[in-house]
Amino acid sequence: MLPSRMDTQDTDPRAPGPSRDHLLTLLVSAPDRPGLVAGVAGALYRHDANILEADQHDDPGTGMFFQRIRFGIAGRGVEPLRATLGVLGTELGLRWTMRDHGERRGVAILVSREDHCLYDLLVRHRSGELACDIRLILSNHDLLAPVAAQFDIPFRSVPVTGDTIPSAEAEQQRILDDAGVELLVLARYMRILSPDMVDRWQDRAINIHHSFLPAFVGARPYHQAYARGVKLIGATAHYVTTVLDDGPIIEQDVTHATHRDSVEDLVRRGRDIERTVLARAVRWHLEDRVLVHGNRTIVFR
Repeated sequence: MLPSRMDTQDTDPRAPGPSRDHLLTLLVSAPDRPGLVAGVAGALYRHDANILEADQHDDPGTGMFFQRIRFGIAGRGVEPLRATLGVLGTELGLRWTMRDHGERRGVAILVSREDHCLYDLLVRHRSGELACDIRLILSNHDLLAPVAAQFDIPFRSVPVTGDTIPSAEAEQQRILDDAGVELLVLARYMRILSPDMVDRWQDRAINIHHSFLPAFVGARPYHQAYARGVKLIGATAHYVTTVLDDGPIIEQDVTHATHRDSVEDLVRRGRDIERTVLARAVRWHLEDRVLVHGNRTIVFR
């Protein structure tokens, strides 16, 4: 049982009593051992934090412990809590991150020629579903510039060929740095990022692959699926790694296919899945619901 200040009168950071004007989310991972839950919850309690949500997972296969806690706290208590968690991290071997909900991440959407995932993300963002600031749309073509203009989002194009990858990625990185971007969303961006670029954006670049991984890695997965006569097609949102379409999976979904479906049918139906799968993955990342361990994720939905 987590020590907490939750009761029937104080389940909101704005409730009467001590001011808890900041809403934060804490993510924790550590080798499992006695005292972890009590240690983390006790640290929050000592700094007068009000726990609003708490979820955890013990993974017997790896011996790891994962936890997500959402809590309210007075602004003056945030930095002392960080210091306490730093000490606790050393004592208990914790890896942790803590983010204030008032801090909106800067996001860049990377695209090539396909616009269906881009439109979906922009509409969701405009409706308030994605808590972030979309700083720019970055592409290796000019084709989708009118979409960016329609939503009043800055658009930058940096052509990339096999011979220009180092210089092109250096220009892309300069643009991303200038825009204060913290998360890359590859919304059908049809270029492979270099190892240097992947390392720079480790666990901060989300890709949508138009198949139910690990099936049909690489190019033209719907054509591969049609050739195999599959009865299910799907889409996979995952973090980008140096191995093509092999990063930690955040979300997946499928729909049924039949022998009557053409490649065009599979593409059309697959686009619907791509939209929703990518949007869910981006939202969960923005809400600090995803912990990465090795090539796996723990997603607190």
